[in-house]
Amino acid sequence: MSSAPPPTPRRSGGGRTGRPRDPEADRAILHATRTALVELGWGKLTLGDVAARAGVAKTTLYRRWAGKNELVVDAVAALFDEHLELPDRGSLRADIEGVVLQFAALLERPETKTALMAVVAESTRDDALRERIRTAIVDRQKSLVRVGRERAQKRGELVREEDPAAAARTADLIFDVIAGAVVHRTLVSAEPVDTEWAQGFATLLVGGLT
Repeated sequence: MSSAPPPTPRRSGGGRTGRPRDPEADRAILHATRTALVELGWGKLTLGDVAARAGVAKTTLYRRWAGKNELVVDAVAALFDEHLELPDRGSLRADIEGVVLQFAALLERPETKTALMAVVAESTRDDALRERIRTAIVDRQKSLVRVGRERAQKRGELVREEDPAAAARTADLIFDVIAGAVVHRTLVSAEPVDTEWAQGFATLLVGGLT
């Protein structure tokens, strides 16, 4: 499991000075947010309820997050950081199978499913929220694609692209293909992502990449 810290909340305007952030309080707040969202739903979730569950003052939340949207995105982002990793499994195919199964298992968690569906729906009406999802979740997880490609290139499984812009576009495309397929399979089609499906998907993707 990754030991990455919770995403650092960003606020508009000038930065504030004061006492250092408490990582334990942040973890408690993000956990409370996910729990409250599953139990109450998006419409009934309030920062006051989250503060009470986390055992902190409501002002503590407002110093860190501008509102509910930002708080829920960071709560989801922390789950991705904690539960998605890419250990070296010996081959590009095995690496893809492993991360696909991890991602699917993460999306099956009630707190991930509820939170992710809620913020994505809200982001269709909120450009700032969509940007926060991109920077806090999508861009952070694209690093797994870059690690996997570099590893496969060192093994000789993939040809290294000399043009950095072309390499970045390819990494974006790989991420979109993997994320899109797994999200659609689990959250839209409600079909299982099991070992057999992951193997078939990895075979299809590796065939295209090589």
